[in-house]
Amino acid sequence: MAASSRSAREAKRRIQQMEAKRELRRDQDKRRRRDNIIAAGAGTAAVVLAVVLQLTAFAGNPTEEEFAAAEAGLTSPSASASASPTAQATNGPNIPAAASAAGKTFTGDLVLNGTALAVELDGTNAPQAAAVFKSLSDEGYYNGKTCHRLTTGETFGVLQCGASGPEGQGDPSYTWGPLENTPADNSYPAGTVAVARTGNNAFGNGKQFFIVYKDTVIPADSAGGYTVVGRVTSGLDVVSKIAAAGITPGSSDTDGAPVEPVTIDSFSLK
Repeated sequence: MAASSRSAREAKRRIQQMEAKRELRRDQDKRRRRDNIIAAGAGTAAVVLAVVLQLTAFAGNPTEEEFAAAEAGLTSPSASASASPTAQATNGPNIPAAASAAGKTFTGDLVLNGTALAVELDGTNAPQAAAVFKSLSDEGYYNGKTCHRLTTGETFGVLQCGASGPEGQGDPSYTWGPLENTPADNSYPAGTVAVARTGNNAFGNGKQFFIVYKDTVIPADSAGGYTVVGRVTSGLDVVSKIAAAGITPGSSDTDGAPVEPVTIDSFSLK
């Protein structure tokens, strides 16, 4: 009888141990599934964020609302030279009239870190943009400003310049439109000089511009593409050398402040 009782207890103990092991495996499986979901979600969020940042890549100082709007509009928008503005549809009195540059070509030098790039602005295809940048250069606005942002992606290479502050701050009192001369295929050839703006806003152009140092593709947002105001006619290798030095450690691998600080010594047009 005693031996029978011991056998029964032993069998019960083995059953309990087996149940405990099965429960442990179930818990481990649940944790693995949960961790996989979290990891997948984090990866998806990182991809979405990267795309959103690219869509708003040339914003002077995007607001939370503009960032959210860009995130909501990740549905392959197409560029259009006649995209409808999504905010104000007129320029303020502090913005020079497009007529002052219409039909004209302005040439001059943009001096970065002591070395000049020859540039040409197109007042025929982008009269409003040409008028703005001619006016700002005449005022000496760009003297001493920095080029705060560099991208070094495989098909995304630009240097962004002209912010009101070293961190890329925009000037909310100086915004204008409309979009002009935007590429229908979202392609910006090396040497392009284009206008930075806030996301999803055809009247969100400001004082900032970007120089494309290698053939680049920039997705249009709901407002359209980016105004191509001109081109670098010589000296583009200056920007390529800045890009070759890389991006400041701690930034994104392909988007951040250039390792070599870049100052605009002067920007003159005639």
